[in-house]
Amino acid sequence: MSSSVVTVSLLTLYIALQVGFILRALLRPYREPSARVAWVLVMLALPAVGMLAYVLFGETNIGRRRVARYREAARLFKAPQVDPVDARRRIAAVASDHAYLFNLGHSVSGFLPTTGNAARVFSDSNASIASLLDDIAAAERYVHLVFYIWLDDNNGLKVVEALKAAARRGVVVRAMADDLGSRRLVRSRHWTDMQAAGVRLAAALPIGNPLLHPIRGRVDLRNHRKIVVIDDRITYCGSQNCADPEFRVKPRYAPWIDVMLRLEGPVAGQNQRLFLQDWVSHVDDGLEDLDASAAEQPSKGSIVAQAIGTGPTVRNSAMPEVFETLMHGAREELVITTPYYVPSDSMQSALCGAGHRGVRTSLVLPAKNDSWIVGAASRSYYLELLQSNVRIFEYEGGLLHAKSLTLDREIALIGSANLDRRSFELNYENNVLLKDRALTGELRDLQDGYISRSREITMKEVTDWGPAKRLWNNSVAMMGPVL
Repeated sequence: MSSSVVTVSLLTLYIALQVGFILRALLRPYREPSARVAWVLVMLALPAVGMLAYVLFGETNIGRRRVARYREAARLFKAPQVDPVDARRRIAAVASDHAYLFNLGHSVSGFLPTTGNAARVFSDSNASIASLLDDIAAAERYVHLVFYIWLDDNNGLKVVEALKAAARRGVVVRAMADDLGSRRLVRSRHWTDMQAAGVRLAAALPIGNPLLHPIRGRVDLRNHRKIVVIDDRITYCGSQNCADPEFRVKPRYAPWIDVMLRLEGPVAGQNQRLFLQDWVSHVDDGLEDLDASAAEQPSKGSIVAQAIGTGPTVRNSAMPEVFETLMHGAREELVITTPYYVPSDSMQSALCGAGHRGVRTSLVLPAKNDSWIVGAASRSYYLELLQSNVRIFEYEGGLLHAKSLTLDREIALIGSANLDRRSFELNYENNVLLKDRALTGELRDLQDGYISRSREITMKEVTDWGPAKRLWNNSVAMMGPVL
């Protein structure tokens, strides 16, 4: 066979592969048009690299076997089924004017809003860890926890020792950490020491051999949740990982500023179900110790709370729907803090729409982001936001990692999800939707504290950016669906 024939054959094969990959990107369901365009551009501009990137990162895929396990776990630990008409009646009874928000939350995870919850707010990472240690020491039946990042630092090892002590005195302890975010701890002697002490352990979404991930699923689909449940009555939820605020793996951005809630009441049972869905997706566990542990908890307070869990095996639009519905629902005031803002087109429109209709709208982001890509992409949206009367603040006292939304000083959303495509499409996330004026007021005061330590971004500053900076920010944002 002549060299020219070989060349033509290879070229034909190459073109066929490229066309095949482009068609797959265009035909993939549940994908925004902007994401399709971004992937087509990448594969045309960088053909071989683009196709390889698509194999590794182009589709939301955790592998068929994992999908099957997650779906079976979701079936086993789904919320008790309620007649749809009765569900709407019960939601309206506790949520009144905000029933539409809790109806949406119910459609995601199946949980009805619970009443009778009490809460404590922690804006200091050390204080929340101290409270968690006290609760673990007082646990009688079990302790369940999952963290995306669990470090072998001061706070991380305090939790390790508390779990070991609880297991030794007969408390059932189940602990899970993401295999990528917590890789140092999972591969350390502290992990094996916990096992030896009787702590039941699981690494979420094991990385394994990276070469097999095109078959097993994307390596960057992670369990980003932060959940603690103790004795079916206490739960922790928020942005904080199990680590020191100094966050020594990225010290130049420290301190990390987080917000964590300690909730006591019926909502703990909902976080329990989310944890167990994660747990049995990875571990063969009969859960015999939980047979009698789901008794209804007495009322602890007046807060209405509803857990919302999302991820690659939940409907793909769930988390964006929650944020956008809250934005559309604002009537007087909307304040959002997030470390990562890379919105979908519809979310950017929802936030701008709040500003246009006269809602006092504020977005608080870190001045110095630990992801320079996200930082650049976020700033590409500033001009449109400012033109829509949205105030933008950049926090200068560390890396603002708190993920909080307050609405009209009555509704709040707290949890692990960021306002970026990773949280919307790739990660397992958990949030709690809350209705209570006193609690929302406390969270609103925290947000005011963040704003007081921030610099407000002005229209003049953004319009004075040179062409090079605007080109960079906009180019990075254009690749947001890929990144």
